Amino acid sequence: MTAQRGRGGLTTGAAPVGRQRGPAYAAPADFCPIFREDMSALYWLSLLLTGDHEKAEQCFVAALEDCLLTGKLVFEEWARPWSRRTIIRNAVRLVAPVPSEELGAPDSMTKALADHLDPFLRLLTQLGLFDRFVFVMSVLERYSDSECAALLQCAWREVPRARNRALQRIARSGRDLLPTSYADSSQRKEHFAITEVA
Repeated sequence: MTAQRGRGGLTTGAAPVGRQRGPAYAAPADFCPIFREDMSALYWLSLLLTGDHEKAEQCFVAALEDCLLTGKLVFEEWARPWSRRTIIRNAVRLVAPVPSEELGAPDSMTKALADHLDPFLRLLTQLGLFDRFVFVMSVLERYSDSECAALLQCAWREVPRARNRALQRIARSGRDLLPTSYADSSQRKEHFAITEVA
């Protein structure tokens, strides 16, 4: 805006031509089309994390409600990734994964998911709950280890440990590290390497 002197003193005039406006914030209405268009992907993310259809539905609905309430704090261009992040946050809230070296419960979880997931994603349901969350978040969703630790409320070193366990189990299965639906040349290679953790 520019200041101009008028009869009543200084007044504000129009902004100079060509001046850039800051990035726009998302409006609650921006999230409804995202949840409608990405419904399948968001629901399967919920289901893969929770391992239960009822909890996955709760997670999906709670995430939509959260986005409608808090979405105005997010830049418009971040609305879609924010929707996925909110799914993950609600899944963490629902099932409260904690660091553990125990395997998952493949019988109950695979029974719920077997008809819907490809063999790779079905294999993920056989990981321990915490390991599965870490694998999905750090490898498939590409969150940094510090972001994973913050969302999971755990020590940073637990994240690479859990990812190593998941990668080792997948390697023993003889399957590729990524299903076709998640193949992406931009994936960061360090997330697929088994690393030493002190």
